[in-house]
Amino acid sequence: TGAFGAATVGVVVLTQAAAFAALPPGTMATAAAVTAVASGRVAAVLAARRGVPAAEGSSLGAWVAGSQSPWALAGWTAVVAGCAVLATPLPWQGPVAVAVALLAAAVLVQHCVRRFGGITGDVIGAAVELTTTLTLVGLVIRN
Repeated sequence: TGAFGAATVGVVVLTQAAAFAALPPGTMATAAAVTAVASGRVAAVLAARRGVPAAEGSSLGAWVAGSQSPWALAGWTAVVAGCAVLATPLPWQGPVAVAVALLAAAVLVQHCVRRFGGITGDVIGAAVELTTTLTLVGLVIRN
């Protein structure tokens, strides 16, 4: 890990910690935490969807690239977006946060496929953490 990688990990951890700390106590906080973590795992499904190749020399990327159907991605996205309704006082805020976070992950994966020729385990991990963080931030934003 280079200096930029270490700095990025630090920023992600601090942002997630601040967002978790900003969650209101109670069942909404539990729903928000579960939604954020689950949305990150949906990003892994997104990264391993059909049509996404593995980068040359990648072991995890080669193992999972192209293994997920569009139906699996759509199903898990719908489940997490549905659960996200319970994570905020505004019923639309949670699903929008999930959708925006997954869109950012899709852009990241697409960029990495162009840049590296496919996905690696690091790309999958980055998509998971990006989506988790953006979902958390989207869930704690208040008007």
